[in-house]
Amino acid sequence: MSKVFFWNLRTSFKSPYEVKLRKLIKQTEFLANIESGDLVGIKMHFGEKGVTGFISPIWLQPIVSLLKKSGAKCFLTDTNTLYVGHRGEAVSHNLIAARHGFVPGVVDAPVIIADGLKSGNEIIFGYNGQHFKEFYFGRDFFDADALVNLSHFKGHELTGFGGAIKNIGMGCASRRGKMQQHCGLGPKAKRENCVGCGRCIDACEVGALFLDEENKIVVDHEKCVGCAGCLLACRNNVLQVNWKVDVKVFLERLCEYCAAFLNNFSGPIIHMNFITQVSPVCDCVGFSDAPICPDIGVLASYDLVALDQASLDLVGKASIVNVGQYKFEPELGEDKFKAIHPNTHGEYCLEYAEKLGIGERKYQLVDI
Repeated sequence: MSKVFFWNLRTSFKSPYEVKLRKLIKQTEFLANIESGDLVGIKMHFGEKGVTGFISPIWLQPIVSLLKKSGAKCFLTDTNTLYVGHRGEAVSHNLIAARHGFVPGVVDAPVIIADGLKSGNEIIFGYNGQHFKEFYFGRDFFDADALVNLSHFKGHELTGFGGAIKNIGMGCASRRGKMQQHCGLGPKAKRENCVGCGRCIDACEVGALFLDEENKIVVDHEKCVGCAGCLLACRNNVLQVNWKVDVKVFLERLCEYCAAFLNNFSGPIIHMNFITQVSPVCDCVGFSDAPICPDIGVLASYDLVALDQASLDLVGKASIVNVGQYKFEPELGEDKFKAIHPNTHGEYCLEYAEKLGIGERKYQLVDI
């Protein structure tokens, strides 16, 4: 049974936030794994433009400070998004991170986008998954000596919930890896928007794109390798992610990506979930809806399956604060995210992750 360390956000004059958070981390004994000069990545989500529910940089600073006292050199990191938004390439990604307060003057650590300017800085690993045998990640993660997997726990329209598993499986994948998980290979084309500029053709290294007699783009899915470079190259919203996928298949792909990452990362990893401002949808959308339950706390564990299971259980037991645009009346203990997004299968994600051997769902909650 895995230990999940839990702090319920209670503070006092003598033990303010910074003291309590440091106590939580010290309890995990993660600092014993850090040597002077180690490069420690803090994998997180900086929030899409318009989102306010991400983990605040002020909340993050004590973690960086504690790691630095152990001799670490910290950096904040994420990968570029599959969709074309404000985090689709590293220039815009760094700017949105800065606008949200993730700057050295606040957190005392720089932002490094792990898969590079246009997601070309990737590394490929083999793993015997049910769906894929090759897995694509941001290369810079694997140059780090240790990793803190820092997740804002919230709802998600496809996975049900977003936590530690998703932050590794999807969040550490390069654009090609994200494409694999969402739709296998190849984008869909909204041909009526195509102006025949050829930018996407120039970006395709395998010749999977061409213009037909109407000067409209065509995707040869047999040639496509799913690198998703064309999505960023297109300026007219022609080439798009095909989001329609069997939910359970997607969750299996996500978990296999998580397993492939954990099997190939050689350093220590601690996983932390912030169950605060629990929004019903992901931080990738352009807004943060009202929280569906009160702020619950911060959890940490070496087992990300146990961590996500504990987080899901705590949200289920919490009272309902606001249903926002959603109409649901779950009982206490029920999966609130399932009630909001009835087509999702969050429990199946945890079951499959446990089946892959990357963690266990049984846990011991250790109060701090």
